[in-house]
Amino acid sequence: MNSNTTTGAKNRNIRIIGVGEEGAAGITAESLNLIQEADVLVGGERLLQFFPAFAGEKLVIKSSLNDLVVKIKALQDSHNIVVLASGDPLFYGIAGYFARKLGPDQLDIRPNLSSLQLAFAKLGESWHDAVLESVHGRPLKGLAQRIDGKAKVALLTDEHNSPATIGAYLQQFGMTEYDAYVAENLGAADERARHYTLDELAAAECSPLNVVILLRRKDAPAPRKGFGFADEEFHQRKPEKGLITKREVRAFSLSELKLGEDSIVWDIGAGSGSVAVECTRLAPRGQVFAIEKNDGDLVNIEANRVKFRTDFTVLHAKAPAGLDELPDPDAVFIGGSGGELAQLIALCASRLRPEGRIVVNAATIETLHDSMKAMRDAGMDASVTLLQTARSKPILNMTRFDGLNPIYVITGQYIAADEAEAVNGAE
Repeated sequence: MNSNTTTGAKNRNIRIIGVGEEGAAGITAESLNLIQEADVLVGGERLLQFFPAFAGEKLVIKSSLNDLVVKIKALQDSHNIVVLASGDPLFYGIAGYFARKLGPDQLDIRPNLSSLQLAFAKLGESWHDAVLESVHGRPLKGLAQRIDGKAKVALLTDEHNSPATIGAYLQQFGMTEYDAYVAENLGAADERARHYTLDELAAAECSPLNVVILLRRKDAPAPRKGFGFADEEFHQRKPEKGLITKREVRAFSLSELKLGEDSIVWDIGAGSGSVAVECTRLAPRGQVFAIEKNDGDLVNIEANRVKFRTDFTVLHAKAPAGLDELPDPDAVFIGGSGGELAQLIALCASRLRPEGRIVVNAATIETLHDSMKAMRDAGMDASVTLLQTARSKPILNMTRFDGLNPIYVITGQYIAADEAEAVNGAE
C-alpha cells in the first residue's frame, strides 16, 4: 500500500490492484474486500471475468485510455473506483499511465507478483541482473542493438510479437548464441515452461500469455565492444581504397554528433553504412535512418546492418528526397550530397530538433566553404576541424607512416540567444 494512506491525507477513491492468473484466490483479503465494496470496477475483459459476482458498474479497458481517464475523473468524487491490472501494475502496466494523467497522489497501488518474477522463479535464476524489455504492443524494431551481448534478457510479448516471431528476428541478426526459456500461463492451471534453442523457438507454438527469457551461452564468443571499428570490419565497395568514412574521422564525427541514448539520426550519403552502424550502437533506443542513392552500396549497408546487429532503417533515395517522411532529427551526418549541399543543409537545419547538430565531412576546400556558408545562412554557428592522420605501415624490417587524405569535419549547431549575444560582445 502507498505509504501516504497512513498519513491522514484524504482517502483516495482510485485503487489499482494487481491480479494474477489465479484471480480472486491470488489477492489478499483486504484487496478482495476493496473490490467487493467498489462502486466501479475497471479492467480488461479477462480480468473482469475473475469477478462475475460484482454488482456495481464495470468499465472495460479497450483502446482509448484517454477516454477512460476522462470517465474516471468524472466519477472520482462520488464513487469508489477500483482498477484491475495484471501482475505488478507499475511494471509496463497501466498504473504508470494513470499516475501521469491523474497524479500519483490520487492512486493507491497494490501490486501482485509480476510475470517476470514468476518466470525467473520457475527457471531458478536471479533477475536483478537481467535486461528487461517489452515488445508487448511495441515494435520489434531496434531490439537487436538493445540486447546484443547481454547475458540475460527478459521479454514481455504479445500475440503479434510471439516467441516464434522473436526467434526469427534474432536469427535474422545471427544471435544464435542465445537459448530461450518460455513460461506460459503463469499461475494458471495450464501453466507450462520449456527450454528452446533459437531454431526451436522460431518454430514454437505458445500460449498468447507468455514470458520469454533469453540466456547467452557461456561458451559464446565475446560480444563486440566499444566504437570506432576498424575499416576492414565493414563490408564496403572497394575501388582504390574503401568507400567508407575512415575510422579516425568516423570516431571524431561521432563525438561531434553528441548522441543520446534515444537520439534520432539521419545519415545522408550512407555509403557502406559505417556511420549508421556506429550511431545505432550509441543510440540503442533511438532511430537511425541511412539514406543512400547508389544501388551497389545498399547491399553493403544491409550486410553491415546485420553483421553489427544494428536494426536501423535504410532508405534508397537521393536526399533531400524522402526526408519529409522522416521524424525530425537530433543529429544529421552528411557524408555525401550529390551536388546539392547548400539546399540539403538548409532543409536539415529547418528540421533540426532543439540542441541538434549537423556534421559534414568534406575532402575539398570548396565543400568546406559551401558547408560553412550554408550553415551560417541557416543561422547556425559553424566550426571546423581539419583531421590529418597517418597509420603505421611495415617496410622491410621497419615501420613508416602512410598518410590518409585530410578531411574537414564541419559542425553546425544553433546557439541560444544569450550565448550569441555574449559571443558577439566578446568579438
